[in-house]
Amino acid sequence: MIQQPAGYLLVLTTVLPVIGVMLSLALGGRRAERVALVLMPAGLAVAVAILACVWTTRRPLLYVVGAWAAPLGVSLRADGISASMLLTTAVVMCAVAHFARADFRTPVAGPREARAPLAFWTLLLGVWGALNMVFVGNDLFNLYVALELLTFGAVPLVSLDGRAETLAAALRYLLFALLGSVLYLLGSALLYGGYGTLDVVLLSGQIRADTATEVAAALMTVGLLAKTALFPLHLWLPPAHAGAPTAASAVLSALVVKASFFLIVRLWFSVMPALLIQPAAQVLAALGSAAILFGSVLAIRQARLKLLIAYSTVAQIGYLFLMFPLVAGAASAPGAGMAAWTGGMLQAISHACAKAAMFMAAGLIALAVGHDRIADLAGVGRALPMTVFAFGLSGLTLMGVPPSGGFAAKWLLLTASIDRGQWWWAAVVVAGGMFTGAYLFRVLVRTVARPGEPLALSAPVAWHREAVVLALALLSVFLGLVPFGSFGVLQIGRLDLPPGLLR
Repeated sequence: MIQQPAGYLLVLTTVLPVIGVMLSLALGGRRAERVALVLMPAGLAVAVAILACVWTTRRPLLYVVGAWAAPLGVSLRADGISASMLLTTAVVMCAVAHFARADFRTPVAGPREARAPLAFWTLLLGVWGALNMVFVGNDLFNLYVALELLTFGAVPLVSLDGRAETLAAALRYLLFALLGSVLYLLGSALLYGGYGTLDVVLLSGQIRADTATEVAAALMTVGLLAKTALFPLHLWLPPAHAGAPTAASAVLSALVVKASFFLIVRLWFSVMPALLIQPAAQVLAALGSAAILFGSVLAIRQARLKLLIAYSTVAQIGYLFLMFPLVAGAASAPGAGMAAWTGGMLQAISHACAKAAMFMAAGLIALAVGHDRIADLAGVGRALPMTVFAFGLSGLTLMGVPPSGGFAAKWLLLTASIDRGQWWWAAVVVAGGMFTGAYLFRVLVRTVARPGEPLALSAPVAWHREAVVLALALLSVFLGLVPFGSFGVLQIGRLDLPPGLLR
């Protein structure tokens, strides 16, 4: 693969957040917010440029660091799914940053600086940079480093308020994440010992089905599943996402869990596609199905809104793994395999927008009424109509109701499962949508109910914060209106496609 002149854009995706972290620490808490709010729109522009380059050239964007080609050197690579996830991350990060200004505003005057704003904005920039490193990394060890940076940026965000329960949730998250990292690193070591390289593209042409490679694949997969919080390794997610500050919850649920899922996709479909036989793919999809059903049932039973949304994340993650048996071994039905691939990645993107909006809507509701108890939300729909409307729009995406992005994603998965003769995954998609409707209906019915006495708001809600939530919710719906041909960008650069198809 030939390095392109625009490859320097890949460097900017990681350099900009690093510059932001360094400037925030050097300039202090009074300017950390300004640094983030200046750099994040710049990062959004870079992400748009990368997606445009991949779209127009119809090939991955490559940058060889220091002009040392693999296996001696390290390269950065952005294919269709990388470019799409970079843009999704930049959009969500910009939205969350503007939403978080009211909660983590840095003081412009006074003798003392607040610690929380400096910590939040610095960690947010660090998480943004680590996510970008995951999406453009082309070396399994460098991806390990990116995962570790992501963990050490995300875990402190959970416990930012210092409460005992959030500290316990952060510690549990850290233990699961470290276990996942150890397993991933052990698998990477086995691969390096067997092949002498960890470059994704080089490994894809050398992988063979031997015992060491299969053990490495199993170790790395389990480690990444722990970080993704796929059932039954989900125990850390609900308390961590529900207890974190609202802006942090939005980032964790929308983006952070997607990073390890992205690496599972990279591992199986780019590094070792020949090893993803149907039994292994069926196991991953079975775990995803269990997550959909188990997470949805637990979401229905929750008394607190943020916990309901957290268990909803457990369920929605499950849809991402339904693509594995539908894409694996699809040489006889390439159309169905490509549809499943598009459906899985579109689910990741639409869920990111919808879930970020949903967590921020829940945060505004809790701010306005002083709690997030679902049973006591009567009248909120009248007091905060824009927020509740945005919550409902996000719910449409999670349910898979047309014309939302979630509908397009789930429809592609459903049709691919029927085309591949694996109808049971279609049944799971339909059942999951019904369960999702049940727990969302439970919330919306309470918010539009007439309260027994006039609802007294404990704090005002700024209109611009509601507008940010509504914009993300609308974006999650708008994805379903995008012409299907536009999602062909998700197929660009796939290493598992048979010869003759789009690469």
